[in-house]
Amino acid sequence: MNASYLPYVLAGVGLTLAVAVGALMLSTLLGIVAAAARLSSHRLPRALATAYATLIRGVPDLVLMLLIFYGGQIAVNAIVQRLGWGGETGSIDIDPFVAGTVTLGFIYGAYFAETFRGAMLAVPVGQSEAALACGMSRVQVLTRIVLPQMVRHALPGFTNNWLVLVKSTALVSVIGLTDLMYRAKQAGAASRAAFFYFVVAAAIYLAITSVSMLALRAIEQRHHRGVRA
Repeated sequence: MNASYLPYVLAGVGLTLAVAVGALMLSTLLGIVAAAARLSSHRLPRALATAYATLIRGVPDLVLMLLIFYGGQIAVNAIVQRLGWGGETGSIDIDPFVAGTVTLGFIYGAYFAETFRGAMLAVPVGQSEAALACGMSRVQVLTRIVLPQMVRHALPGFTNNWLVLVKSTALVSVIGLTDLMYRAKQAGAASRAAFFYFVVAAAIYLAITSVSMLALRAIEQRHHRGVRA
């Protein structure tokens, strides 16, 4: 067993967490917007949100990662060339960190949308109707009545989506981002101890998800205080 590359592998943990947290913030925002659109009384936003959730959840994450990264690169360079930007090369390289974070956020926004939609439906509709009758706008009803109460209902699904998102950060290694998984593969190839370094990577992912579960479970219990079983 050659553990000389262990510091090199551990150095990728910070980048993995940064991608996960960045993607979480984006996917949460997209999820809330898409969930509200799914419940909208207007046909167009409802259709767009439904198409988004259906398409993203029906295509494998790895395929979407490659399509968005390479397809986005082609689209950006086509626009740059048409506008005459990009300097002498006539092209712009998309940063792998930005691409990986945005892609994962876009993918998991569809999963969070379904979680939040179910949580919003769990809030008694009479409360929204009462707020509208009192003169609140629909935006005010959403931000002041529905969203604060839906947190309790959304936390179990939110926890599950976050755990899957953390594990899916391993996909960014395929676009050249030097995250935990990328470094584990490099260390395994260089030291001819691939099994050892993959076990190390697995243990680190397990540690991250275990700590996350404990923290989110504590938050969930706090939000359930005073609620009848």
